[in-house]
Amino acid sequence: MPVETTAPGHIRLNSTGPELRRVLGLRDLVLLIVGTVIGSGIFLVPSAVLHSVGNSVTVALMVWVIGGFLSLLGALTYGELSATKPEAGGLYIYIRDCFGGLAGFLFGWILFFVVSTGSVATLAVAFSNYLGGLIELKPWAAKVVSLLMIGVIAVVNVRGTRQSANLQNLTTAIKVAAILAMATGLLLFSHAVHPLKVGMPPSAEVGSIWAGFGTAMVSVLWAYEGWQYATFTAGETIHPQRNFPLAFMSGIGILIGVYLLANLGYVAALGADGVANSSRVAASALSTLSPVLARFVTLAILISIFSAAHSITLTAPRVFYAMAKDGVFFQQLAQVHPQFGTPAFAILAATVWASLLAITGTFEQLLTYVVFVGWAFYALAAASIFVYRKRKTTGTVYRVPGYPWTPSCFIAIVGLFVANTIVHQPLRAFVGTAIVLTGVPAYFAWRRLARVEDKSS
Repeated sequence: MPVETTAPGHIRLNSTGPELRRVLGLRDLVLLIVGTVIGSGIFLVPSAVLHSVGNSVTVALMVWVIGGFLSLLGALTYGELSATKPEAGGLYIYIRDCFGGLAGFLFGWILFFVVSTGSVATLAVAFSNYLGGLIELKPWAAKVVSLLMIGVIAVVNVRGTRQSANLQNLTTAIKVAAILAMATGLLLFSHAVHPLKVGMPPSAEVGSIWAGFGTAMVSVLWAYEGWQYATFTAGETIHPQRNFPLAFMSGIGILIGVYLLANLGYVAALGADGVANSSRVAASALSTLSPVLARFVTLAILISIFSAAHSITLTAPRVFYAMAKDGVFFQQLAQVHPQFGTPAFAILAATVWASLLAITGTFEQLLTYVVFVGWAFYALAAASIFVYRKRKTTGTVYRVPGYPWTPSCFIAIVGLFVANTIVHQPLRAFVGTAIVLTGVPAYFAWRRLARVEDKSS
């Protein structure tokens, strides 16, 4: 395939085949953001958050609000970046443009081999585990179920972006409606049993409560993680300069509201102590109304998990497609299916690797090691806005409010999270960094290959 040089040291394949089609609208983006973020976290995390802050409902709710606000700072920043460079690949494109091809490649490298595929594998295994709570599954059957879920999602995504978005919209709407119905029911029918007490804790307890604030915030940020994936679909979005900023603001706003309402419902049903001591808070809360309703939670979680895995498959392969077009990944992944208009080979490659991770069970440790590195790349992508502004290449349709403080606050807080991991978990940080650096020789090998093809064409 012929190549072209678009910047010093940067080679891009000159594709003559079909290109990705712009078929995603504002509603699709909003539901994609919400669907990617809401997995199983809101059904499990509230107990860990409340326990970390000494069972103080007020402080726990503050953590959820602040976590949402921090996500909003990043989302507002990414809104301008998406409007500036509405290309498939999102964060990869911003990092590549502003900090060099190697930095962009390393982000895509861990996204392919660990972060996105490992997340899909995690969700697939969780899906079979929760299904096992409804019907008995032998170990081999559970693995088959996990692989079937991954396979079904892959087929839908290969068949068309519009069809994939329709399925994503449906599953997201179902799980949001289920959470809202659950929370509303708990508030209406459990309030007399455990009246909500919202107020500041006694001064004697403030010190110990705030000591656990950071731990609680880590859990909450994990529950909010995933909105960044929407940027990967910028090459398939209609009117991206307008729709991305609106989608990010709307999506994060919906998430904050849903998460707060769910937490209030749990506390109304179980009380602060009950929530903090429950390993499956949603099921425990609904069981106070009816044991039958507790099984309803499992069904809601299954839909939620499927939706989250589907959204990752709908978004992440666009990064691998962009990398291949840049000549730094498997060349075939740059091809768009002539009939379906999707990056079919990129989707299938990610699916195969996610399936291998699911079968071998290696995804858990890998994700644990590189999660802080992923956040470092999120901060680096946000810092791209300063470079684009300096080059005066940002658009004028939307500009992040509060610049430069909005992106600066997001970067600083993410930096503290990354630094905390390095200081308190140096071994994990070392292994995670080593995993990322395995991509360095691969990057230069692909670069040399691209140059050889350039000279021979």
